[in-house]
Amino acid sequence: MTPNPLLPALTARARAAAHARTSGCPCGATVTLADRPDATVVRHADTVAKAHAPDLTPADLSPRLTAAARLPGLLLPPLSPTPVDLHGRLVSFWPHGTPVDPTDPDAAPWEAAATLLARLHRTPAPVPLPPMRGPAKAALALARLRTTADGTDLAAGTTAVLRAWDTLPAWARAEAPQPDTTTLCHGDLHLGQLVRHPAPDGSWLLIDVDDLGVGVPAWDLGRPAAWYACGLLPPDEWSRFLAAYRAAGGPAVPADGDPWPALDIPARALAVQTAARAITKALAEERLLDEVEQSLVDACDRMAAVPPELAHGYAK
Repeated sequence: MTPNPLLPALTARARAAAHARTSGCPCGATVTLADRPDATVVRHADTVAKAHAPDLTPADLSPRLTAAARLPGLLLPPLSPTPVDLHGRLVSFWPHGTPVDPTDPDAAPWEAAATLLARLHRTPAPVPLPPMRGPAKAALALARLRTTADGTDLAAGTTAVLRAWDTLPAWARAEAPQPDTTTLCHGDLHLGQLVRHPAPDGSWLLIDVDDLGVGVPAWDLGRPAAWYACGLLPPDEWSRFLAAYRAAGGPAVPADGDPWPALDIPARALAVQTAARAITKALAEERLLDEVEQSLVDACDRMAAVPPELAHGYAK
């Protein structure tokens, strides 16, 4: 793999930011936390530097950073609400937080995640924000799939995913405005978007504001709902998440009764997006789908045969 030429410069910026914060910086090695086309993230001591996606503009990012700075009990506040330019990429700086332990599924903070979401959804946007980017990211995943999968061994799976995508309404495919234009949403909720800060014993906070905006709050419940509907998230974990969201007054679903009329479209969209990414990744790695990835593609095949208003799950 070709080394990322941005990494040395980003590492230097993270080190400088850490030294500016703390005169007694332990100066250990700088760690690369993520290195993807859409984000490169490094950590030096207690400071994190993130290079955002190449197409993200100051008009996109600055209001999102400002919102995070003004909602410190919900979102991890940036060290500065103003991003800097580094070789044509916007870079933001953050305090380090302790993430969810991926090796301990029993400790997954479903209740904390749901409560944070409910509080976020009930909080007015502190500054004018662009639309939540969830549907746009899903559409991008489908566009990438179309350009890479045609005529390959995974073409049948691609057809199932595209058919499921075509059943979604225009707003969920980012082809029309979202029906809610005022509710504050995270836009890309999963357990990797939570950290404890101050580390390691502080409260859970949401991170990653790239997709933050106003839109349909049920989208933020869409990924766990999709995993539950596909049979990949145990019912008790889904029940804990949903109950905590309702207990905290979350507006995305009714306070009681069947939540699925509100959740079905976002859950379908997130299942399709995840399946599209799975096929694209498998093609890049020249391999077949693994069991979980195949289950998502199979769920898309079943989705396409059942109108959204009739489906309450996509598992076998």
